[in-house]
Amino acid sequence: MLFKYKAIGSGGEKISNSAEAKDKFDLARQLKAEGKLLIFAEEEGHKTVVNMTYVNAFLSRVTMQDKIIFARNLSAMVHAGLSLSRGMNILERQTKNEKFKKILRTVGDDIKEGSSLGDSMKKHPSAFSSLFVAMVRAGEESGSLTQSLKLIGSQMEKSYNLQRKIRGALVYPAIIMIAMVIVGALMMIFVVPTLTSTFKELSAELPLSTQFIIFVSDVLIAHTVAIFSLLAVVIVMLIAFFRTQRGKRILDFTFLRIPIIGKLVKKTNSARTTRTLSSLLSSGVDIVEALGITGDVLQNSYYKEVVAEAREGIQKGRPLSSNFLKAEGLYPLMVGEMMEVGEETGQLSEMLLEIADFYEGEVEEATKSMATIIEPFLMIVVGAVVGFFAIAMISPTYSLLSNI
Repeated sequence: MLFKYKAIGSGGEKISNSAEAKDKFDLARQLKAEGKLLIFAEEEGHKTVVNMTYVNAFLSRVTMQDKIIFARNLSAMVHAGLSLSRGMNILERQTKNEKFKKILRTVGDDIKEGSSLGDSMKKHPSAFSSLFVAMVRAGEESGSLTQSLKLIGSQMEKSYNLQRKIRGALVYPAIIMIAMVIVGALMMIFVVPTLTSTFKELSAELPLSTQFIIFVSDVLIAHTVAIFSLLAVVIVMLIAFFRTQRGKRILDFTFLRIPIIGKLVKKTNSARTTRTLSSLLSSGVDIVEALGITGDVLQNSYYKEVVAEAREGIQKGRPLSSNFLKAEGLYPLMVGEMMEVGEETGQLSEMLLEIADFYEGEVEEATKSMATIIEPFLMIVVGAVVGFFAIAMISPTYSLLSNI
């Protein structure tokens, strides 16, 4: 590729020229070998109206997997003796995510200018959470950045696997229900009218169930656009409402009260709370700050309140376990009791990690059991709907045949 570049020569003079190179990094190496410092480079013949690199960077998002790989690779590089700036440069070139590539380039530039890794990451909250930044800062302050990055990678992988298992358990029933609604709507629009015309031609006497299905079909056909438009508006309004503080509160309360889902929510939040706290405390983060960050990590507002109260209690001199023992309706009694033992023995971080491992195992078993329970339940629902439709539409046909 041909690049148009600007560089500074060995004598400090400014140079503008063109050169062939594989990419900008190759061009910089070539110029460095000639004693020149590259300050600007642009590929000639590619001045398009839309720069696809920037478009990709805007549309893409930094995934959990991107961050896990980043933390583990940077930990390995720092442990091997590479400087942070060099490690960031390697990771920038390695990643395929354009948005993350841009962030890593900015972080690397900040480090070269003298900023710490934690301070540089804090400028990019979309990629690096407060948990990530706090653990990096604690690692830098204690001189154990390698261990902190390794711990971050492990913690994020555990959280990611936990989310994936929960989503996996809920995706199957959601797909079945959506498919059932779509198939039902198509049958009402295309199948029922054909049978209805036959019944009308033969002047058949129809049972109430058949009349009800024909009525729904007629309404759906006559007002198809209006009904689906109204449905779309209702869905959008519900999504907007559940994003408000009041709506989120109602949704959080509902999830806690659903028989099977409620237990899963409690175990998931117990695992997330204890693992986050354990990771922060073992990295050397102050417990008050650790509780504040843990509150940010949690999604359910009821659990956020318990952690916020625990943070206030710590500042007033109360033990951490006291608030969790009082919140028995949200956190299982075992969480508070084991926290208390950890505080008494001076091994709070280790005890929190054991709690997290235990409840993550419980969530894994619960998601497996959920699939076993939901599958027959869905079969009953689908069978009941199909059976009702079949009886409603076939019974008039049998009645007609018997009268022939």
